[in-house]
Amino acid sequence: MPRLYGAAAIIFLICAALLTSPWLLGRVTIPWDAKAHFYPQLVFLADALHGAELPFWNPHVFAGSPQIADPQSLIFTLPYLLLAVLDSTPGFIAADAVVFVTLMLGGLALIAFFRDRNWHPAGALVAALAFSFGGSAAWRIQHIGEVLSLAFFAITFWLLSRALERGSLKAGLGAGFFGGLMVIGRDQIAWLCTLILIGCVVWHMLAGEGRLDRLRRSISALVLGLGTGFAVIALPIALTVALAQQSTRVLIDFAGAARGSLHPAALLTAIVANLYGTDGPNPDFWGPPSTLVWGANDYVLARNMGDVYFGALPVVAFLTIGLMGGAFFRREVRFLIVAFVAMLLYALGDFTPFFHLAFRLPGSDLFRRPADATFPLCALAAILAGYAVHCMLTSEKRPRSRVAQGLVVAIPFALAVGVAVWKGRIAQAALPLTTAAVCLAVSALVLLLLRRLAPRHGAVALVVVGVCMSADLAINNGPNESTALPPAHYDVLRRDTQNDTIALLRRKLAETAGPDRRDRVELAAVGFDWPNLGMIHGFDHDLGYNPVRLAWFVAATGAQDHVAVPDQRHFSALFPSYRSRLADLLGLRFIATGVPVEELDKSLKPGDLLPVARTADAFVYENPRALPRVLFATRAQDADFEQLLKTGAWPDVDPRDTVLIEGAAQDDAVRRPGTARLSFYENTQVRIAADSPDGGWVVLNDVWHPWWRVEVDNVSAPLVQANVLFRAVRVSPGRHEVRFVFEPLAGLWAQIRAGQTQLPPK
Repeated sequence: MPRLYGAAAIIFLICAALLTSPWLLGRVTIPWDAKAHFYPQLVFLADALHGAELPFWNPHVFAGSPQIADPQSLIFTLPYLLLAVLDSTPGFIAADAVVFVTLMLGGLALIAFFRDRNWHPAGALVAALAFSFGGSAAWRIQHIGEVLSLAFFAITFWLLSRALERGSLKAGLGAGFFGGLMVIGRDQIAWLCTLILIGCVVWHMLAGEGRLDRLRRSISALVLGLGTGFAVIALPIALTVALAQQSTRVLIDFAGAARGSLHPAALLTAIVANLYGTDGPNPDFWGPPSTLVWGANDYVLARNMGDVYFGALPVVAFLTIGLMGGAFFRREVRFLIVAFVAMLLYALGDFTPFFHLAFRLPGSDLFRRPADATFPLCALAAILAGYAVHCMLTSEKRPRSRVAQGLVVAIPFALAVGVAVWKGRIAQAALPLTTAAVCLAVSALVLLLLRRLAPRHGAVALVVVGVCMSADLAINNGPNESTALPPAHYDVLRRDTQNDTIALLRRKLAETAGPDRRDRVELAAVGFDWPNLGMIHGFDHDLGYNPVRLAWFVAATGAQDHVAVPDQRHFSALFPSYRSRLADLLGLRFIATGVPVEELDKSLKPGDLLPVARTADAFVYENPRALPRVLFATRAQDADFEQLLKTGAWPDVDPRDTVLIEGAAQDDAVRRPGTARLSFYENTQVRIAADSPDGGWVVLNDVWHPWWRVEVDNVSAPLVQANVLFRAVRVSPGRHEVRFVFEPLAGLWAQIRAGQTQLPPK
């Protein structure tokens, strides 16, 4: 049988290649967040690395953002970092391949996990395929960070188990390394999987006899793993904690988290894939929490968050052999069963009392969707289903009543039919129900066939499993609107796009460029994939797409995490309109909107913005009052920034000669005007040539952050927060070179030493 594990791995890889071929051959691409959010991050990272720049600060969104601390920046995401290092222009296929390859590594880790336990290779193949191409990993593939965290969990779980059972230092080192990569995801999947891994260690130490022997055998490997994991995660976590405290990301209360609970009816998708029309157009979706079908409710989940189908053969094995056959009551899988039940109850959120208790766990109030627990839930279900197949193929006992085993599958299928009838959707659900019935029946027959084939024809049994599961997963979890769209849909994200809006903005920005100018644009209500385009096309956008934004920038501008539709364009007291002082200071020169701009900003008057063009995607306008990126002020005036944020009442001064600084001393000296021009502009370094006849302030209209520092003629100088959001430095009479440098590590260390990780707007 040892050779069959290698055969299982080869068959798994062949099946994986077939299942991923629509994406890897370029016929479709992973859509939604994978392209609108993560792909621009990848392009920005590759551009920086191959352009001899550092990717630690991102000037292209939200008028500047600390990219190194952003958990979704991919800087610390090893697979994407390697891709960015190796490929200067990563395309859609390469970006998608990283996700699938990482999932495949997780599947191979499960085959190795089964091999370590001498569980049957056919069960290992079932677990690997169900894990990699079933459940939430398949239906929510666009949630790149969570999928990678799940893949690293599988690898860590295998290595941790080996370290605990064998005391292997190599396994402990590997578990620490891959566990660190999992935690670096800094998402709810990483948090939940960390709890599972901790539970695994505790269970191993306390369950059964010989506790001291187990502890002595594994303690060295555990300590090595913990040390390795800490070394991997220490810096990214510290940076992210600092960013979280500086950002809009607040703790989630129980009511807010409970809104992301998984409706129990969603579990029926484990039997009938696409029962609720998830893979079709959004209006066809009728599953919970759709208010049109299920009535008024306070639950908020995207339609694909309720699909947990992980294969007919695994679910039949899970129900008939695992539950009805008693395989899940064996000692060797008790921890997996406990973890499975815990993840199930957690995913159901406030539909059970369990979530009230779980919400008290440290870290639970950082996350807003208990339904995300379906990721580890489906992973555990895949392992348990594989174990059930192992038990069937290695047990000499005759299976229990075929009637009882049939009923345990028929009952949830009947419930799915009943729900469709109850909600008046039986016609719409007819095809998914029929497909499910066929897949369940075929899978039951295959399991019976495996029992005959496996003892003498193990390789043939593996091929049968691979063919059955691949066909099933290709039909039921294959490309659909939630997981795959034509690459042409994302043409605007290509560097060589011929999109007329992008071409127009490029041309206009080139025309207005100057020694002191680096104009910004706004892309509002144009489409879901547009807000992060600046990272690809070199635009400096005043907004963007990211759930984590600097608190002071949001307070000043009203920026939301997205600006795909008109309702997401919010203004603030300090930025009440495109005709405002802050819009001008931001250098917001061009505004492209998917609707006439008056629908976004009802306070605009004729002539406030100049129409430029009407393209296929957008109405394009120009703000003729946009100020240069760098200014020279001859005087400073005291201002209460907190009051300014509340009232939006700017002092009646000209920002071309007066800068607002909190606590500025009264200064009535008359100074001759100076000049400032950009001589060098990169992500983490900006150099300005200043000519100051009588002294004054160089003002850079990029967002202030405590990790920036400034030098004047190579001598460190105080960095000043100016005009609420921006940076300034005082210079003496004469000509100077002013150099702004982003130094996140030194800045973070200074904050830690000062005991100050949260810096409110000044």
